[in-house]
Amino acid sequence: MRTIFKRDFLAYYRTPVGYVFAGAFLTLAGLIFYLYNLRYFSGDLLSFLPQLTLLCMLLCPILTMRLLSEERQKGTERLPLTSPVSLWRVVTGKYLAAACVLLITIALTNVYTLIIAIYGTVYAGEWLVGYLGFTLQSLGFLALDLLVSCFAKNQMTGAIAGFAANFFLWMVDLLADRMSIEWLGAALGFVSLYDRYEPFLLGQLSPACVLFFLSFILVCLVATVRVLDARRFSEGGGA
Repeated sequence: MRTIFKRDFLAYYRTPVGYVFAGAFLTLAGLIFYLYNLRYFSGDLLSFLPQLTLLCMLLCPILTMRLLSEERQKGTERLPLTSPVSLWRVVTGKYLAAACVLLITIALTNVYTLIIAIYGTVYAGEWLVGYLGFTLQSLGFLALDLLVSCFAKNQMTGAIAGFAANFFLWMVDLLADRMSIEWLGAALGFVSLYDRYEPFLLGQLSPACVLFFLSFILVCLVATVRVLDARRFSEGGGA
């Protein structure tokens, strides 16, 4: 798993992908920071963080589009599928590589937090809870995008599929709020990554929401392993 992690992590910075992701994310985050904070001389960190959710929805597929679909596109997918390394280690290594790139980029957004701290006040508890919720939500998007990208045959399709999955979650959140059938609205709200983020935006550390995000990530990774395992079995049977 360490070898897979190292190879995929370094690949982000040996190609433009890691730089494009970080550059686009930080540029748009800076624009959001100006519009929601600097323009109104606001030091409210929790009004800045929720807007970054849209950036994750748009940009996380960039990180996952190449992890599995690139090997499938190049015809080298059989190598990890038939290697002695378990599929769980393969998927986990790839996910952790993308997660590290994402976490580095999220850490760099604290430049804006530093600006607030210089000219205003940043409360440590508010900062910790807000960034914890945002980070968990972002890692959830990343796990979902990895899952849907394993169905794609090329990188572009993987990116589009990831964005479609993120957009679907956003629509689920809207539908849950407008659903006239109470139990159905509750069911849709249960799987919403957006609703689970709300307690963190209120400065509340919710163990239930933390557990949900971690469970969501685990379920997506397990599902990815199962899809690859089924593909390995079908290709082996076809051979």
